Amino acid sequence: MEKNYFVHPQAIVETDQIGENTRIWAFAHILPGAKIGSNCNINDHTFVENDVILGNNVTVKSGVYIWDGVRASDNVFIGPNVTFTNDLRPRSKQYPGTFLKTILGEWSSIGANATIIAGNTIGEYAMIGAGSVVTCDIPNNTLWYGNPAKFKDYICSCGEKLDDQLTCPHCKKKYLIDNECVREYQ
Repeated sequence: MEKNYFVHPQAIVETDQIGENTRIWAFAHILPGAKIGSNCNINDHTFVENDVILGNNVTVKSGVYIWDGVRASDNVFIGPNVTFTNDLRPRSKQYPGTFLKTILGEWSSIGANATIIAGNTIGEYAMIGAGSVVTCDIPNNTLWYGNPAKFKDYICSCGEKLDDQLTCPHCKKKYLIDNECVREYQ
């Protein structure tokens, strides 16, 4: 059966659950249980464990290790050297019955060297600044950064900060806050 995705000759790919037009580069290692969508880009020096699901159009930059329990929706960006955890009380050779789930919502972006603590959800269109440590759930359309990461601003789906009237200065979309969540105003 012909593959409809690219695997660099120096990558180790043990799964066949890979969507078409995905590219997996040198020194990546993907375990047999991983599921990877279409049109993804898995960069050099990455590791993807068994119980991982990556949606379509996901970008994983170099130096990222994605452990059991991580779920990335479509169009997620994971910057270089992002660190995921999956066990809040790790001990050598002692494993939990199930690993905590970390959910990355559609179009969320995680900046370089950020650390995502297990069991948290990063909402749709949310952005995590470089070097941040995420210790709680992150709502949709918000910008967080720092250690620990703190709310800094509301952002548009296009990535720009919203003004005081919750309008995007770039694309002019309007938003409102509904039940403590920001959503596009129709």
